[in-house]
Amino acid sequence: MIHNFRVSTRNVRSRRTNVSNKGPMSYQKTRMGQSESEHIHVASRQCSSGECTVLQPDVPLAVVEEILLNLPEHQVVRVCRLVCREWKELVDSAAHWRERCRREGIQPCDASRPPKDWRLFYFIIKKRRNLLKNPRADDDLQGWEIVQNGGDRWAAEENRKPFPDDTVTKCFITSYGLCLKRQLIDLTKEGYSGDFMDQLQPHIKISDWYAPRFDCGCQYEVCVELLDQKKKTIKSFQPEKVFFQQWNDEPWCQMTHVFKDYGRGVRFIRFTHGGVDTQFWAGWYGIRVTNSSVEICPAAEK
Repeated sequence: MIHNFRVSTRNVRSRRTNVSNKGPMSYQKTRMGQSESEHIHVASRQCSSGECTVLQPDVPLAVVEEILLNLPEHQVVRVCRLVCREWKELVDSAAHWRERCRREGIQPCDASRPPKDWRLFYFIIKKRRNLLKNPRADDDLQGWEIVQNGGDRWAAEENRKPFPDDTVTKCFITSYGLCLKRQLIDLTKEGYSGDFMDQLQPHIKISDWYAPRFDCGCQYEVCVELLDQKKKTIKSFQPEKVFFQQWNDEPWCQMTHVFKDYGRGVRFIRFTHGGVDTQFWAGWYGIRVTNSSVEICPAAEK
């Protein structure tokens, strides 16, 4: 049975007689800049047949570092960090999270402007997700603000033609009067602080899919704006409207754009899209849209 487990840090120099046979490795540098001479000392007491023997193995700090780097990040923060002061210092170090980013290919947009907090940077990139709600019409029009609702109004239906991603089965459909809808994304509420956005200016990737009906001409349009705290536009993307002629093959088309180097002050993202049929037919013969997305993403992705 093992009793009295504790962890502490000792320098090899204070235990020279016990580690002198370890050779030159004792003074090598580890990947994270720590000296190999630093060890985690584990003291334990093993009892057998009524007699106790004290075991005091030395664990190089580099080994502890490597173990932590191979554990899940949430476990490292919530569990390992609480083991002792030395482990807390390792987990809190910028070197630990910088090394995790390096190993996972996560890098800031501008290498000359590294993040102040590598742990914050790592977790925000790891939680990358689509910031738009209900982008595939699964919940009809919930989550969207209707800006224009012309003709027979916005509606949702099953896709007429298979979508490239077979998990996307529904779309939003427009009518013979202009139909526009939008969402306003509050970046602070989504976990992206002002300091993070201002300092790192991560890429903001937007995407939208649209398609016409084969038997009716139609128009598609989109506008995405980066807004400041007062919801004034800092940057915007508004390409030319897309027109489809009647008697087409109903192609699904993708629009993508990446905002880069947009400056300080971005606090909101406003995504607006929609369209209309061009032949003024009653019903829903206008453009179809679905699978829209807005993501905060690593700079490495083009």
